[in-house]
Order: sequence, then structure tokens, then C-alpha cells
Amino acid sequence: WAQALSKKYRWSVRTSARSTWIYLAAYFQLAMVSLPSFVLAVSVAVASAAPGSFRGHAVAVEEVKESLQQTMQAMLQGQGSMSKQLEDIEKSIWQTYQSLPKNEAGHIGSRAVRYLVHNYFAKEHGWLIKGLEPHGHQDNMSEVHEVSILQDKAPLLVESLLEARRSDRGLSLTDAVAMIATLERLIVDEASTLLRVAYTLNSFSSTQELQESELHEVLTSYLVLFEMGQKANLNSKDVHRALKSRAASVSHNWPFLVEFEYDALHNYLFASKNKRNPFVRESFAFEDALRIVETLAGGYGKWQNAECQQMKSELMDMDEEGKGIIPLHKFYSQPENADYHFTESQEYLDKVGALQQTERGNAYVRIANYMTGPSNCIASSSYYSVCCLNECEVLMNELESHVLAPSASPERLLGLARNLSSATVDAPRQLPNVMEEKLHAIAARHDGEVPLHGRLFAQWMHHAFPHECPYPHIAEDTSILTPTHWMDQKIVVSKTEREELVELSSETPKAPEDLVLDWSEEEVLAAHQTPKSKSFLSRSLRFVMQLGLLLGLLRMVLGNWQLLGFSRGKKTADLPF
Repeated sequence: WAQALSKKYRWSVRTSARSTWIYLAAYFQLAMVSLPSFVLAVSVAVASAAPGSFRGHAVAVEEVKESLQQTMQAMLQGQGSMSKQLEDIEKSIWQTYQSLPKNEAGHIGSRAVRYLVHNYFAKEHGWLIKGLEPHGHQDNMSEVHEVSILQDKAPLLVESLLEARRSDRGLSLTDAVAMIATLERLIVDEASTLLRVAYTLNSFSSTQELQESELHEVLTSYLVLFEMGQKANLNSKDVHRALKSRAASVSHNWPFLVEFEYDALHNYLFASKNKRNPFVRESFAFEDALRIVETLAGGYGKWQNAECQQMKSELMDMDEEGKGIIPLHKFYSQPENADYHFTESQEYLDKVGALQQTERGNAYVRIANYMTGPSNCIASSSYYSVCCLNECEVLMNELESHVLAPSASPERLLGLARNLSSATVDAPRQLPNVMEEKLHAIAARHDGEVPLHGRLFAQWMHHAFPHECPYPHIAEDTSILTPTHWMDQKIVVSKTEREELVELSSETPKAPEDLVLDWSEEEVLAAHQTPKSKSFLSRSLRFVMQLGLLLGLLRMVLGNWQLLGFSRGKKTADLPF
């Protein structure tokens, strides 16, 4: 594993101290083990460094590196498993990383790191990490080191991230891959706690071997608990069994849930067939169940997104104009036999950016904003929620793969967008003149180029792909974009209230006639670092250092002049300093 990692990520003791430290910190947390040799190596590095510095790091790198290799080889069964994970993560984020703003070292800053991590988990798993929720297009946003699971379980990595932030060094691609792998591992590992509860609720011990039918019961229990999140009853076996029985008899989603669990188990059996004895009846240890649960946890977001797409299809059937918006009265007037009844209140829709009010006084629901809203996060854990996949992330990644830079000319972006297709947009196509005008106007504000990760371009993408890209609503309070914010608040409108709202809107309003009616000129560059204002002390120290450097150069010049004078036999005065 260490050799594979060295080839892939160019591991070298010559790596800068802070970069190596972040790398080691990430993989120390990833190992999740306290081998004495590794702890000793880390202790040497920490003890020999003063607070906030890494003076002793260079001495301990070799020890830490050797211990790290031993730790990983002991922890990872199958040396290719970790290498494959790292390769997959790098493949997923490489294009986005190249397109993000860089500092002088060629690394991304804390805001770009936040964008990268949020993008990865939203795209790959549908995970909304607590601490990395949507920033609501505000300049003041949380950062990766504030993620609760890192603060709880990976303090070493948090300290390394903070040090990288304080020094303005940023993260390299290798750093970013290591950090995402750590975060992904910590989240998946959390599933073991819920799995033990599932064992207990089915009257099994985690130390006993289970038959296949018994394991099916445990795994479906795990998925039920996972979907219910904080509302789940973790103590009563009778309540849990009754809940599963009722779900099996009345829920139209139950067969799909069972199929998802069944496929995960049999995929695991197929993958491990060479390690199992075909002449012995299958039995499963807790470690087997845990490996399957890791697959369930990692793949749940993409699996449940099929239901999100069914919901979106019903919403699009109500979008007669094809502009990604639905009259509010239609949103509330679903027939009784419809698969979905949309009941979110106007207050909720407005606060999360899903409600569009026109100058004519008409109200519409933005489909893309509704789909990515917190009410559609259907499962949660202590550290993350599972939400509908943001389809705009895929479109942005496609653009990033072609641009590979933080910004591009409007002409290039127009050419790319014309040939970019989605589930609802065929390519190539011709964009309206107003779209070209808006893109050129954005470029005019930014020295002739359009920042890919700015609010204005996100707004442009919303109009170019109204069913996939949410309108970049500027939230007053970013907490309203999190599922936990609405947990204890009323967001559902009763059937009577919905009928009254439909009656008030009995006269069908006209759709907005032009895209420019829904345009705001406010710009936020979410992935760009905010320039830091330097204090008087720091400016003074810099001046003193520059003055000292100037005097040193002057002394050297005068010294050379003096030597030159002596060589010519002339008498020179002593230097004054």
C-alpha cells in the first residue's frame, strides 16, 4: 500500500512541512488506531514543536512515515483498497480542483476547500455534511475545520487545517484527497453504532454468527433506523418490529428498500466468493455485516435519488411553460390519487429560495430549488443528512473539465453551454440573446472573464438549465437551509389551507414573459479568498524587515566598493555600520 501511495501521490520527505503534516494528520485519523509506534512518532513531532509552529516536524517525518506505513498495512486488509479509494476521490475532484482559484503556492484556500468538499459529497453520495451546509451565497460562511465530525473525531486534522489557514498555505490536491478520504471514512464508520442497535433490536448479539435470513432482518432494520434519523426509537424491540411490519404492509417503498438491501448483501457475497467455503453453510460475522452496511451507507444517496426523480417528473408535468417554475396554486392542487402531495408552506418556500414573486404579484415555485431544499432530505445521522442529488453539480463539473481555470471568457462559456445537455435539455441548441447579454455583463464586472464559482454565473446557469440548477437565493440566515432548522417548526400546510390557497388563485396567472424579470445583480465569489486586512503591527514588522534587508544590501555594496578601493591603493573611510 505504501509503495502504491508513493507512486500515486509522490510521497516525499521533501514535501513542505505543513503539507506533509496535513497528509499525515489525515491518514493518522483515517487509520483510527493507536499503535504505540505511531503515537510515539506523532508525539515526538508535536512535543518538539512550539504551539502554532512545526519546528520539530522535519526530524520526526521519517519516524512518522515508517510508522504510518506499518499502521496502514496492518489496518487495510487488501493493500489495494485504500489506493482504489484515493484514486476514485482524485478522479472525482481533479477537474474541480483545477478550476478553483489558487494562491501563490498553487494551492486552494479555505473557501475553495469548502466548495470542493461540499461538491464531492453532494455529487457522490447526496450527503449534506453538518457544518458544510449551503452557504446561502453569503460572504460569511463556515469552513471545513468547523465540521462537527472532524472536531469530534479528528482533532489532529482540524489543527492541521487551522494551521494551513493561518499560514495562508492552502491545500494541495494531495491534501484535499487525503482530507476527503478521512471525512468519508469517519462518516461511514459511524454506521457501526447504528448497526449494533439493529442487532439488539432483532435480539442478536454482535458477537454471534448470523444466517443469511437473520442478516437480512438486521440490515433492513439498519435502513429503517437510518431513514428515520433522530426520530427512530432505538430501545424498544416491540415498537421496532411493529414499525417494520406496518411498513412492509402499507409502504409502496418497502419492496425497493428490501431490494436495495438484498442487492448489497449478494454483491458482497459475489465479491468475497473466493474467500468463502462453498461446502459450508453461509454464516456472517459482525465484520461482514459492517462491510455491507458501509456499502449501504455510501450508496444510499444515489439509490434514493430515483424517488427524487419521480417527484421531479410530477413537478415538471405542471410546468407548462418549461421554464422551471410552477404556479403556486398548481403546486398545492395535486389530485387525491397523485403519488405526491406537496404541502410545504409559503413561508418555507420563500425562505429556502423556492418561491418566486413576480412584479405582477404572481407566485411560483422554482422546481430546482424545491428539489434541493431541506424538506427533501429524507435520512439523517448525527453528522450528515441524505438529500436529493443536485443535478447542477454534474453540469458544473462538465464545464470545469473543459475550462480547468477559475474563469473563462463569455464566448467560450457560451460555446460550451450550447453543447451541454441534461436530462431536460438537448444539445446543441441556440441560447436566447438575453442570455448572451447577461454573460457579457458578468464578464464586464470581472475584467472580461466570468468567474465560474460566482453567484452571477450560478444565476445564469439557473436560467440556462432551469430544471437542474437552483436559483442562487441570498439567504438571510444560512441555518434555514439545513434540515435541523425545520425539525421543530411547522412547514406543512393542512389540506384545508391548501384548498383555500387554490381558491384564492382560481384565476390562472400568466408566467413571466422574460428571464430578465428574475435577475439580481448581487455578486458573491464563494470560492475566492477574502483578502485579509493587515494589522499595524504586521505592517510595521514588514517595514522593519524590508529596511533591514535594504541596509544589508547597502552594506554589501559598500563593502565591495571598499575592497575595490583597497585594491587600487586608495585610503577609504570606515563604514558607519
